[in-house]
Amino acid sequence: MTEPLDPEMFDPLCPSDLMPIRVGDKWAGMIIRCLGHGPRRFSELRVPLRGITAKVLTQSLRALERDGLVARTVYAGPAQRVEYALTPLGRSLLGPLDVMCAWAEEHWDELLDAREASPAPGRAG
Repeated sequence: MTEPLDPEMFDPLCPSDLMPIRVGDKWAGMIIRCLGHGPRRFSELRVPLRGITAKVLTQSLRALERDGLVARTVYAGPAQRVEYALTPLGRSLLGPLDVMCAWAEEHWDELLDAREASPAPGRAG
């Protein structure tokens, strides 16, 4: 059995849309990191990804599955359960994601300054 995910795995003050480098959609990188230590059920993923709706998590998981990064396994039985796990291709993204996260952490202040200096979308500068 895999250790439970840390509910504080992702800093709520660190919006994922601040990361200028993305894999898939806004949530894909965080989902891949959640699956880095083994298969997880949908409800387990919702713990550290508390800012995501069930609908968006489902859409992101389907996109990751379509792209060959995540495998969905349905276990039949009286209490049917579904687990999501990284494929070998998805697992190969863990190293690059670690590098991107380290880069973002190193440049965090610069990223925040640039965002604050930039006019909001739809506003003239």
